[in-house]
Amino acid sequence: MIFVTGGTGLVGSHLLFSLAHSGKEIYALKRKNSSLENLHRIFKHYSNNAEGLLKKIHWVDGDIVNLEELGIYMNDVSEVYHCAALVSFDHSLRQEMMEINVRGTASVIDLCLQKGVNKLCFVSSISAIGPVGENGLANEESYWKNTKNASWYSWSKFNSELEVWKGMAEGLNVCIVNPSVILGLGSWSRGSGSLFSMIDRGQRFYTHGITGYVDVRDVVKAMIQLMNKEIFGERFILNSENLSYEEIFRMIASGLGKNPPDIKAGKYLTSMTWRVQKLWSAFTRHSPLLTKELARASQNRKAYSNEKLVKTLGLKFIPVAKSIQEICEAYKDKKN
Repeated sequence: MIFVTGGTGLVGSHLLFSLAHSGKEIYALKRKNSSLENLHRIFKHYSNNAEGLLKKIHWVDGDIVNLEELGIYMNDVSEVYHCAALVSFDHSLRQEMMEINVRGTASVIDLCLQKGVNKLCFVSSISAIGPVGENGLANEESYWKNTKNASWYSWSKFNSELEVWKGMAEGLNVCIVNPSVILGLGSWSRGSGSLFSMIDRGQRFYTHGITGYVDVRDVVKAMIQLMNKEIFGERFILNSENLSYEEIFRMIASGLGKNPPDIKAGKYLTSMTWRVQKLWSAFTRHSPLLTKELARASQNRKAYSNEKLVKTLGLKFIPVAKSIQEICEAYKDKKN
């Protein structure tokens, strides 16, 4: 039996589809009030037998931080995919991120060790990857550093990885994947999905920042292959291409039939904007659309190497342009 945490998220829902499609029976952890709408939509998008595949998933309601009462479900589990995490660049959520991402990961590791789980795959992030190397690309050996510009999210993912390595030291077979910005069908209000909604609403601004992008289907494929081939004690960057925000925004705008953003936002403008957003948030009690950490991240120019994974698995990544075009078509269908 396989156990998946974060089953309603972007990675988790696509992972559940792939596992169910291959005939696996799965326990999937979710919060009691989590919606399954996006997951059902994803299954229906990829299969004409969505209802049959959904029956292979046995949902478990619980809290990632407190898994003791869920031990009964782990008695016959041989492998775990730990996808659950809080992704945010909102400084006010730092304690919740540390609780869910770090303590939650430690809780999963402890339960795996107690129940004799054979292997675990942990979904980390490129946020836990350190500075670029001599060739201008960051790789798996780039050790993360806690600088003044580091986000609380990156700090939480780095510490989450430390919990996984502790589990390995105690005998658990583990592998870690570090995806770049993940593109795929999911929520249009969170993660990369919010970029499509933003462009659709007429976003005019772009920054000069650069980062990596990867299709969620490649993330899932790499995770399953690493587990099946039992490649443990390693971490792998999952990245298709390194592109600027301007390039990504233009691709999305083209796919949606919208005008591309045409105003470059430098450091001064983004700095002023997050301060205005913070003030607005204090009056309205709504979360700001742009935070200090997100403003800094949007200006970063950092590229990532996928050489290690390509050499290990021979995986050919889906081109970013193809991913975006397919997501745009799904977005327009949903809107219509």
